[in-house]
Amino acid sequence: MNEKIQKILANLGIGSRREIECWIREGRIRINRRLAKLGDRIDLTEKVFIDGKLVPLTTPSDFKRRVLIYHKPEGEICARSDPEQRPTVFEHLPPLHGQRWIMIGRLDINTLGLLIFTNDGELAHRLSHPSYEIEREYAVRVLGKVDEKVLQRLKKGVKLADGMAAFTQIEERGGSGANHWYHVVLKEGRNRELWESQGVNVSRLLRVRFGNIKLPEDLRRGQTRELKADEIQKLIRLVNLE
Repeated sequence: MNEKIQKILANLGIGSRREIECWIREGRIRINRRLAKLGDRIDLTEKVFIDGKLVPLTTPSDFKRRVLIYHKPEGEICARSDPEQRPTVFEHLPPLHGQRWIMIGRLDINTLGLLIFTNDGELAHRLSHPSYEIEREYAVRVLGKVDEKVLQRLKKGVKLADGMAAFTQIEERGGSGANHWYHVVLKEGRNRELWESQGVNVSRLLRVRFGNIKLPEDLRRGQTRELKADEIQKLIRLVNLE
C-alpha cells in the first residue's frame, strides 16, 4: 500500500485530512526523521513521527471503524479546546485509545442537535466533502410566518458573501403565538445565514438528520450513542466507501 501520508494517517483516526495537512505545513510531521511535505506518499514500512512521537501504522485489518452520534446542546463549541474556556463537544465523548474522534459537520455555538463523530478519517472526509452533497435537515423556529415569496427565493438560491446557497426543501410545520416552525433540507452549511439574508429572525436551530442518520427522539441533549454495524454500513454506502 502506497498512499498520500494524510490519507493513511486519517484512515488510522489520527485526525482529519485537513488537520493532518495543517500539521505538515507546520512542520510537526516527519517521515524517517525528515520533514514531511504535502504530497508525500508512504507505505506501512515507513516510520512516521508526529511532534516527535512514533505513530504505529497498523494495517487495515487491525482497524475497527466506529461512529458516534451526539445530541449537542446550545452553548458548546465544535472544537477540541477553546481559549475562552467555553465547553466543547469533545468533552462529552468516550475516550479512544491511540486514536481520535473526528467530527463530521460543525454546528455553531447556538445550534443544537445531531453531530456525528468517527475514528475513520476517510469516512469523515467523504461525509464532509461538498462533492458528495450529503443532505442536512434542520428544524427551524422563526419569529412570525415567512412570506411565500421569501420561501421561494430561499429555494431558488440566494447570493451570500461566499457564494450562492439554497434550501432543497422547505416544509412548514406550524407554530403558536409569534413562533413558527419550518423543516428545511440543504447540502451545505450556511443555514442561519440564508434565513438572515431575508431578514428572518431565527430563534432556534436544531439539526435532526445528517445523510441517512436521524437524531433519535430518546437521545437527550449532552448524550452520545454508538451506531450499530448496520447503521454504519448505511453511511458507508452513502459515500461509496469500500
